[in-house]
Amino acid sequence: LQKIQSWQRTTRRCHPLSTVVATWARLPPATITAEPRVPSTADWSCRCTLWCVQSEKLVEPRVYKRRWAILAMFILLSASNGAQWIIYSVIAQIVSEFYDVSFSAVDWTSMIYMATYIMLFIPAAYLLDRYGLRMSILMGAMGNAVGAWIRMLSARPDGFWITFIGQTIVGSSQMFTLGIPPRLAAVWFGPDEVSTACAAGVFGNQLGIAVGFLVPPILVQNGTVDEVANDLRTLFLCSATLNTAVLIVIIFFFSARPPTPPSLAQITAQEEKALGPNFWKTLLSLMTSKDFLLLFITYGINTGVFYAVSTLLAQMVLPYYPTESVAIGQIGVVIVVAGMLGSVLGGFLLDKFKRFKLITLLDYLFAALGMLTFTFSLDLGSLIIVFAIAFLLGFFMTGYLPIGFEFAAEITFPAAEGTTSALLNSSAQIFGIALTIAMGAVMHGVSTFVCNISMTIALLVGAGLTGLRLYCEGLKIAPSPVFDISALITEDQKRQHAHKSTFPTTSATQLTNLSSD
Repeated sequence: LQKIQSWQRTTRRCHPLSTVVATWARLPPATITAEPRVPSTADWSCRCTLWCVQSEKLVEPRVYKRRWAILAMFILLSASNGAQWIIYSVIAQIVSEFYDVSFSAVDWTSMIYMATYIMLFIPAAYLLDRYGLRMSILMGAMGNAVGAWIRMLSARPDGFWITFIGQTIVGSSQMFTLGIPPRLAAVWFGPDEVSTACAAGVFGNQLGIAVGFLVPPILVQNGTVDEVANDLRTLFLCSATLNTAVLIVIIFFFSARPPTPPSLAQITAQEEKALGPNFWKTLLSLMTSKDFLLLFITYGINTGVFYAVSTLLAQMVLPYYPTESVAIGQIGVVIVVAGMLGSVLGGFLLDKFKRFKLITLLDYLFAALGMLTFTFSLDLGSLIIVFAIAFLLGFFMTGYLPIGFEFAAEITFPAAEGTTSALLNSSAQIFGIALTIAMGAVMHGVSTFVCNISMTIALLVGAGLTGLRLYCEGLKIAPSPVFDISALITEDQKRQHAHKSTFPTTSATQLTNLSSD
């Protein structure tokens, strides 16, 4: 039998069609049972799974109190990275005039996050799969701090290239953190907490984006070149100090995983990883799964629209309210804070009802409705109405992010959550860049109204694909080349099934007989 790290070595030959499991709470200590079954799709040289015993005690799922501290540290890191994403775009007019660059160049300080992720997400996902949470988190925290300190040198009119280098390093660090929430939730939290924990992890990034919308318009005001330079220097110093503090905390206190897994599903996932396909085979399986590819597209559309709205918000609203630059930043805060609430509520509903398909579809439809309503609210001349509609838009559009992560984890289990989330995020970055560039061109070349209507149509297309998505059996692809998108199949919640797995009691004598076959 395979040796699982930290578990007792066992040397008896196993039955080729059996799964060797420990049956906790029903058998005496150190009793092993066997359940014949059909082998999984993994290409195992030995088709068995070993839940064995260490020091004559059964390994039972357990959660630890420090999981909340681990989650809090990640939230701080994710927030510190997210806060730096939008700090230039939200004060685009001031940045453009100070550095004497175009609005397109300012937009690229945001889009560089997306571009670097597209180029580097596969190595980052491999690093997470190969070396675990701690290594990825450390890499992200170090990149955040280094990039932030480089930007300190750019608070001068000829320093745009320096600020762009620093922003590129910070943007590259995002690839080590953006896909972490579902992996961290699965590794540290029990089956009734995993969706909520994932939502809280996404909450961190949204919290940072909210700070990025709120703080720059307050700290950086229109004025002389020297005044703007001093304001930017203050903004950059605050960012660098915060990122350094987060790095120090993570170095000393962040742990990769708990001593024992928190759920049966996580035990299964660890075993599948030890005996099953490697990272590259899993990646290929995901990218050839019609089921996952549809989620890949729909997640990218929704999140891409959110990225485009966030990047272009100031340019979108300023023509209607030219004297309300601070209020525009506050609208961004409202969108993101509402998204935090939507994320947490979405995670709670998933944990409570397990209705992944229904919750995903409803959230998508309301996001499209919110975008349509926001489009018409801009021309009403009332900031109060704009704020109210922005809240509804953010609640559903941004609230979709953790729902998509968890849905992917369900339909692709036991594929590593870090790999599935990395692929979803790559889709978000691709659509984000495409929509930001295209909608920026439409906004300046045609009108803001046509720009917003176009994004509404994109969301409706995504909602339609979500409603018609096929839910196949995990990573197994039907042999027929014909893809009937009109067929409706109930989603296969494989991770939920693993959480609820129970094993029949089988005597040690029966196991011995199986082993001697």
